Amino acid sequence: MENALKRITLKHVVINSKKLIGLQFYPNKVLQALVKQLPCVKWDNQSNMACVSNSPQNLAVIYKTFKGVAFLDGKYFYRNKPLVKPVLPEKQVTVASFLDRYMPADYRKCPQAYIEKLAIKKYSLSTAKTYISFFEAFINYYKNVDLLELGEEHIRAYLLIQIKKEKSESTINQVINSIKFYYEMVLGMPNRFYHIERPRKKERLPEVLSKQEVLKILNCTNNIKHKCILSVIYSAGLRVSELLRLKLSDIDSGRMVIRVEDSKGGKDRYTLLSKNVLMELRQYFRQYKPKVYLFEGVYNYPYTASSVLKILKRAAHKAGILKHVKTHMLRHSFATHLLEQGTDLRTIQTLLGHGSIRTTEIYTHVANNVMKAIKNPLD
Repeated sequence: MENALKRITLKHVVINSKKLIGLQFYPNKVLQALVKQLPCVKWDNQSNMACVSNSPQNLAVIYKTFKGVAFLDGKYFYRNKPLVKPVLPEKQVTVASFLDRYMPADYRKCPQAYIEKLAIKKYSLSTAKTYISFFEAFINYYKNVDLLELGEEHIRAYLLIQIKKEKSESTINQVINSIKFYYEMVLGMPNRFYHIERPRKKERLPEVLSKQEVLKILNCTNNIKHKCILSVIYSAGLRVSELLRLKLSDIDSGRMVIRVEDSKGGKDRYTLLSKNVLMELRQYFRQYKPKVYLFEGVYNYPYTASSVLKILKRAAHKAGILKHVKTHMLRHSFATHLLEQGTDLRTIQTLLGHGSIRTTEIYTHVANNVMKAIKNPLD
């Protein structure tokens, strides 16, 4: 009975020649309350189901509404088609999406003021999720302690547990940030935990591919859409998140630039548009005819980061590249290759969208143009 309570079966319903999405489920107060929030939902007595208009947008809303609450059974709705959950692209924090989450009764949810502050300061959705997740893990560890009574000793003890669990320096820093955000930004207690030591940051050099390796990967990508995806990342030095948000209107072939909107830190910038890539993009456009986003997946929504990574790994394997490739390596390679061919750091900083030149300077430790000029003593 418990499984039945948490299952919603999606079905095709036709009423007065109008195609609808039917939701069939066992009566449950939580599910019924959520169903009422669906856009223009109506109850059909004949099929005994709640129904909404059949559209990709409504399907996305359904998956979003019941995520983590109920299992959506689409075997009747999709029939012989693969079950793909559409992802509705979001940029900013939606307060309601976090406040209306269904959680166990004994779970300590993030304070509303915390979520509202994230929204007011326009934190990205991914950053907000990270902060809320880490802060909720912290306050649920001290479930019976009032938030205002938590102090340095509690935080230190909690951080030691994370260290024993071998959490990375980055993760521990994010835990600290999520806690400081509440006491300093939400409650206005400046630097209350200033003396909490952060783990010493390891200075890791970016991993890069050679120009030859990049070309091998691109040549082993037969699908024009997949080739364009990898080519645009490398030739423009984009983050994957930036690529996924690119729209057709962001490609300016007149000025040979790509406009990158709302990137890390909420900044806009322009970067390079390769002539060769532009020709490939035109071929891709004629074949795939994207509507809004430059690279669209199912239901015309943007591609996912995991899909891009699979494309890269498949091409790298086919090209015989033994390195453990990641999509961000293409961005690192773009910056390194520009530096090796004599482009100044300030220009590279602008193209990458770095807030500080110090971030860009790390590529001076990777570029091999200086190394090539040094005569090895063994030679």
